[in-house]
Amino acid sequence: MTTEERTDSVVGLPSQAAASGWTTEVHRADDALDTLAAEWDDLAARCATATSFQAAAWLRSWWRHYGRPGALVLVLVRRDGRLVGGAALQRRGRFGGLTNLGAGLVDFTDVLLDDACADRAAAELAAALPLRRPWHSLDLREVHPEAAAQRLFQHWRGRRYRFTDSLCQYLPAVPMDELLKRLPGKTAQRSRVKQRKIAEAGVEVRTATPAEVPAAVEELLRLHFLQWQVRGATAEHRTERFAAHLTESTTGLVATGRAAVHRYWLDGEPVAVNLLLLCPSFGGLYMYGAHPALRERLDIAGLLFGVALDEVREAGIPVLSLLRGQEPYKQRWRPDQLPNQRLVLGPGRAAPAAVVRACRVRARQAVVHVLRTRLPRLKEALVARSRS
Repeated sequence: MTTEERTDSVVGLPSQAAASGWTTEVHRADDALDTLAAEWDDLAARCATATSFQAAAWLRSWWRHYGRPGALVLVLVRRDGRLVGGAALQRRGRFGGLTNLGAGLVDFTDVLLDDACADRAAAELAAALPLRRPWHSLDLREVHPEAAAQRLFQHWRGRRYRFTDSLCQYLPAVPMDELLKRLPGKTAQRSRVKQRKIAEAGVEVRTATPAEVPAAVEELLRLHFLQWQVRGATAEHRTERFAAHLTESTTGLVATGRAAVHRYWLDGEPVAVNLLLLCPSFGGLYMYGAHPALRERLDIAGLLFGVALDEVREAGIPVLSLLRGQEPYKQRWRPDQLPNQRLVLGPGRAAPAAVVRACRVRARQAVVHVLRTRLPRLKEALVARSRS
């Protein structure tokens, strides 16, 4: 592999043996994602594990509204000039630590690898990561067990650690009648009654076009605040930057077929909005808002799940993901559970930063377990801090 340097990049680490046709680049310019967006999405289409969170629209929007100037690190691998591997990262501090983009807003982190040469591309990407000094480390949060980043982990030659991260839940993308068979007898019977009420209520579902997304997202957030006003919504969801990011990213995702926004109308009034992510391997219920008065009339989860199941089945997607979290409305459907993973990489045998970070992760996980079992009231605060 040869290492190619550009005016907006810093040279990555060379591999052990050069190979004709393979080059790597490490871009640090703040507009790198904008410049490479078309190539990035072309690679994402060739990577079976890519999710909507790896799409250029989502990454570019997040970086614009949450990124720290000068902290972007975009590592690329090319084969005969074609992009076949990529990792969008950010520098955590002044000492060379790297992590994924997205922070607490992302449910799945991954790198991109061309399926046609994924193993070799992962090896080249691992060799190109700018982790030279003993105190450097790469901390990837919310990695699916089958993500492309797992190949990167396997090819890393230095210290590496794997931990359990957030729990995600999944339902098979089957017709609602078949999904209800997963439920116990009485629960299934009550759910069928609720489904009949939904069908009889005359709810109209409209799918937003890209031009309609800004208004739909504004309505989603308004309804989201209404539904959580008693228990309190996530603080970040109330910020202007989150609203701007959600609007911009969702518009791009809908335009490229990576998301759908469903608007629900009843008696001539908008009563709910749902944002559904669309990926090759799953459809994901990312965020919704529903008027409290609708909850008094209909089963909100049954309404949203039914429409989402139809959407993902029509797209040929096999699974509906409930993403992170164990809210009661999710548990009622008896979803399959699979935790994400946290991957920590460090250079060489002596890698103090990676070791220290690994010890901190283990300590936090141990404290969270104690609080979950003995002091549940403090659990939520600690979990939020551990995700930062």
